[in-house]
Amino acid sequence: MDNRSISTWKLATRTLVVALGLTLAFLARAEPSAVEVGRVLQAVGKAFVGGELAQKGTPVIEGAQLSTGADGYLYIQTIDNGFLILRPRTEASVPLYRVDPKSPADSKFKFELKSGVARSVSGSAVAPARGNYRFNTPIAAIGVLGTDFTVSTDAETSKIIVSSGGVIVSGIGPGCSAESLGPCNVSSGQRLLASQTGVALEVKRGTMLPQAIKDMTQNPDSVAPPRADEPAKKGTDQTLIESSLNTQKVSLLQDARLAKLNTPQAIIWGRWQALADQAADLNLVGAMDQAKLFGLSPHFAALRSNNAQWLMPQETLVDFRLSDYRAQILDANNSAPQAASIENGKLQVNFANQSFNTSFDLRSSNQKINLYANGVVGTNGSLSNSSQFAIDSNTYVQGVLANPIGQSGQLAGYVFQSRLDASRVASGATLWAR
Repeated sequence: MDNRSISTWKLATRTLVVALGLTLAFLARAEPSAVEVGRVLQAVGKAFVGGELAQKGTPVIEGAQLSTGADGYLYIQTIDNGFLILRPRTEASVPLYRVDPKSPADSKFKFELKSGVARSVSGSAVAPARGNYRFNTPIAAIGVLGTDFTVSTDAETSKIIVSSGGVIVSGIGPGCSAESLGPCNVSSGQRLLASQTGVALEVKRGTMLPQAIKDMTQNPDSVAPPRADEPAKKGTDQTLIESSLNTQKVSLLQDARLAKLNTPQAIIWGRWQALADQAADLNLVGAMDQAKLFGLSPHFAALRSNNAQWLMPQETLVDFRLSDYRAQILDANNSAPQAASIENGKLQVNFANQSFNTSFDLRSSNQKINLYANGVVGTNGSLSNSSQFAIDSNTYVQGVLANPIGQSGQLAGYVFQSRLDASRVASGATLWAR
């Protein structure tokens, strides 16, 4: 090989190396992140994550496209115990969700609602980093003050209502970029607080200044009403403040519950959603890594450990005794839940016809209410009835049967919910044993 050929070969080699390096660098930059935003708590009807039909426990990754059909609902719990709930005919994504435990104020959050109706409940990591939180629609930029709010949008109009805390809303345009984080610091920004009952903010395309409206017939909850099992709204700023003050208590209780998960437990159950002074004692996302969800209500859950099994006993009829419970009554006229006790609990399972019946007395404030349900036992050990209005029922029940890990016998656990009257709803979770 002559000198000219050698020089040409060296030049070609260097060019190839440089090109390969640039290609690899580009691919590295273009590679999508795999940061987990949270997990699906419940998917109803046509609900999709990343183009795939969503199921309980489906991980939600930064940037994944989220969508629901005409009958779809998608409940997502974020890694810091916040919520993003999509109602029917909705498209959204979470392009950025970075929790920085070492420097909480540097955490960053961005949500994008393209169309439809979505509800956002801030997680615990948002409070110290509100300046880095943004919820965008095609025409509106929303910052938070520690918040539970619901948004509806199409290409021309966005509407926002607030259930707890407050929001700062601006139209996207000069001085308010969709690419920024935090509320827009422009004179056209408008605040809406939960204390401003019966008021929504409306932003129209081409305008920067949101308008306060009192016609609630077209607010987001009217456009796409929430399901009965959607997590309850906190309702007052005071509730939010109390919840924040209880953060350390909640964390300790959740750690204790997760520690218990490391010991053999066939049925994992408890309160997963804090309410006023009632702290959560179940980290539902963590539990779903180790167990399958069988019962879910706005505040309580019941799961069966992946290490447990269900073997049908030889007996036809099996009676269970009440071992433990959580119970409450929520009144629409009072933001704080009423503590309730359970007495005279009965649960009988008929394996011959795959049915169950259960009843108990719910006692609160010198009032005793008898709740009962009849339902079906699934081949996988599930317990359920269709609603509180099913035959021989006045409460809705979802739960599961299990065999104790490493022991003989049977266990049962279920969540219940019953509308007592126009303003009150009773709910809770129970654990049963033979």
